[in-house]
Amino acid sequence: MTSSTLGASTSALEVTNIDRFGFWLLIENQEYFLPYADFPWFRNATIDQILSVQLLHGNHLHWPVLDVDLCIESLAQPEAFPLISSANSVG
Repeated sequence: MTSSTLGASTSALEVTNIDRFGFWLLIENQEYFLPYADFPWFRNATIDQILSVQLLHGNHLHWPVLDVDLCIESLAQPEAFPLISSANSVG
């Protein structure tokens, strides 16, 4: 009988830490920090809601409960993707 190596990651996506400033995502051996100041959709989210992230099509992050979608490129180069949150809109 053969078994897989202990400690080997079986997931291409993992939330590795959450604190009062934001959270870290590990995506295929690359870690990204998502500060709440830049990603306000997560500021009042529960831990379970943040953990419910899905990786779709290899480059699309989706939080179904929060109805948030981000491309991985926006994490790597946030200055190239101005974020607009309806939570901060007056209406």
